[in-house]
Amino acid sequence: MERGVHMRAVILTAGEGTRMRPLTLTRPKTMLPVGGKPLLEYTVEALKEAGIKNITMIVGYQKEAVKDYFKDGTSLGVNIDYVIQEERLGTAHAIGQIYGTLKEDDDAVIVTNGDIILGHRLIESLMTKFYESQAQSILVLTQVDDPSSFGVVELEGDHIKDIVEKPSLEDAPSNLINAGIYLFDRNIFKAIEKTEKSERGEYEITDSLKIQINKGKKVLGLVSQDKWIDVGRPWEFLELNEHFLELSESKIEGEIEEGATIHGPIILKKDSIIRSGTYIMGPVYIGENCDIGPNTFLRKHTSIGNNVNVGNAVEIKNSIIMDGTNVNHLSYVGDSIIGADCNIAAGTNIANLRFDDEGVKVTVKGKRIDSGRRKMGVIFADGVKTGINSSFNPGVTIGLNSSIGSGAIIYRDIPDNKIVIHHQTQEMMDKK
Repeated sequence: MERGVHMRAVILTAGEGTRMRPLTLTRPKTMLPVGGKPLLEYTVEALKEAGIKNITMIVGYQKEAVKDYFKDGTSLGVNIDYVIQEERLGTAHAIGQIYGTLKEDDDAVIVTNGDIILGHRLIESLMTKFYESQAQSILVLTQVDDPSSFGVVELEGDHIKDIVEKPSLEDAPSNLINAGIYLFDRNIFKAIEKTEKSERGEYEITDSLKIQINKGKKVLGLVSQDKWIDVGRPWEFLELNEHFLELSESKIEGEIEEGATIHGPIILKKDSIIRSGTYIMGPVYIGENCDIGPNTFLRKHTSIGNNVNVGNAVEIKNSIIMDGTNVNHLSYVGDSIIGADCNIAAGTNIANLRFDDEGVKVTVKGKRIDSGRRKMGVIFADGVKTGINSSFNPGVTIGLNSSIGSGAIIYRDIPDNKIVIHHQTQEMMDKK
């Protein structure tokens, strides 16, 4: 296979991301903001940097959020088209959807899940292996301590001999797992046509690859040392946000009033203002048309979306605040993800540290999971409203459009579209 082969990238972004609820009730997981832009945009940028400009996005759930943002890709210097996966019937089904849309010169496709952050060097090493090996399929592999929850590969040299889904630790053929990043030539579509539904009712790309292996096709593994990040749970977005903000450089497009103090890099987008008395410890990102302060304290790794107001004497630490949200005076937000169009009333306090100093637990798909973080605040869906002087315990999740009354102390998750009222008993007595 020569380097003249024409490649197209395919990004799978049709799923909802149920582990990220309630943040994904109004957008796909891949459109959650990290460091000031959607998760998906980082992959598009990496593909472009690796020299791949023709990209197909397979969309489904909340597809308009993706299409409205990326359009035809011109603003990012790439060409983007879309394939709609009406039914989410597995990875092989999703990849099979693009066959009829391929151009005549699309000889090979790089396929990645949209919730994986991958660098351009990984893409380049994948392409190099493809050119040099004349393989039909290549999987990016990564080592893990416990492979029992993944698709585990059996390797002979760099040839994949088998893929075992979720084996017991004793039966795992290796500790190398499928990373969800692939390169295929057109032969993959023949294998997909012959792929049958798995036990969970989906068409699995690993089953398609097994068909190729059994037919003697060259299916290789690439154990890459190049960095990539798989994002699945809410606190991992905070960690990713920290990572990308640490790489940022200052860029000031808005206004900073005299009397504001800035340490470290900040990105301040156009039509935003930082008012006098505000103290910022970068790296911090502030989007367009924001009003910050006066006398606000923004601590490291805070990312603020567009059209956000942050009032007097507010402190925000290591948090993601999405578009259209107001954080009103005398409030504290720590290590939290706050959705779009929320209203954080005056005096709202969001705790991010358990009094017993244990790891903070967060609900993921109905189960309380230890985040492994000593400091973790709350997760608010879009449209949440808090009352004055309300308080939130670490790890609490508040559902879509729910409202919390004044003075309430919230120590458990609140579902969507609920109102929580704090009832207070008062006694009035005559003065002696």
